[in-house]
Amino acid sequence: MTPVDPLLSSTPLLDVRHPSLAALIADRGWGTLPLHDRIGAIYDFVRNEIDFGYNRADDIPASEVLDDRYGQCNTKGTLLMALLRAVGVRCRLHGFTIHKALQRGVVPELIYPIAPAEILHSWIEVETEAGWVDLEGFILDTPFLLALQRSFPETRSLCGYGAGTDCLSAPPVGWTGESTYIQKTGIARDFGTFDNPDMFYEHHRQAFGPLRDWIYRHLIRHWMNARVRAIRACRLPSVPGLSRPNHGHEEASRAA
Repeated sequence: MTPVDPLLSSTPLLDVRHPSLAALIADRGWGTLPLHDRIGAIYDFVRNEIDFGYNRADDIPASEVLDDRYGQCNTKGTLLMALLRAVGVRCRLHGFTIHKALQRGVVPELIYPIAPAEILHSWIEVETEAGWVDLEGFILDTPFLLALQRSFPETRSLCGYGAGTDCLSAPPVGWTGESTYIQKTGIARDFGTFDNPDMFYEHHRQAFGPLRDWIYRHLIRHWMNARVRAIRACRLPSVPGLSRPNHGHEEASRAA
C-alpha cells in the first residue's frame, strides 16, 4: 500500500474532499490545467474572490472559509492549501507572528492598546516545477489593495491597514511562479514549517483568553470587518503616527 503524502493529505481543517470544494474545482476546470496555471488559477481565486476579512477564528475548515467568502492570512491560507491539495499540488504552512502595528487602522483605536503585541500569521509554501515558493500575496484582495495605493500615492513603505510592504505601489502579489508577499515586513517571530494548519494550531494559538476570545468572535471582528469595507471604499480611518490618507510620506509610514 502506497503511503499517503503528508503534503497532499486531507485533515479536519483541510477538508479536501468536501462537496463544496469539489464542485468549485469541477466548475472552474482547475484539475485539467498544467501545474503552473493550476496554481495560478487557485491563487487568483483565493486572492480576489475571497475578500479580505475576519472569520470567527483561525482554526476553521476550508469549506467554512469558502462559505464565508472572506478571510485573513490564516483562514484564506487554509482554503488555498485545501484547493491546491485537491488538485494534486503539494503545499505546507509556514507559521509566524506579525507586529500588531500592521493591523492598525483595521483594529479600532479603542481596542488597539489592549490587542496582543504579536498576532498569529502564516503563509503557504507551494511546490512548483522549479522548487518551493512562498505565497502570502493572496491576503489582500485587489480592491482593498488599490484603496491603500490610492490613499497613499506617495508612500513607498507601509505598515498598517493590513499591509506590510516596502513597495506599496507595486507589491509582489500577482502569480508569476515566484514568491508573493504583502505582509512580510511586519513579521516578528518565525515558527517554521508545518505539514498542515491543524499541526500549527496544536502548538500555536492567539493568546486572547476566554473572555477576550468571546468578545472578538461576537463583537470586535464585526467592527473590524466594517472598517475593512470602509477601507475598500477608500474611507480610511485615521491612525495616529501614520500620515493622513492622500498625504502620506515614507517617514510617517515607518513610524507606524
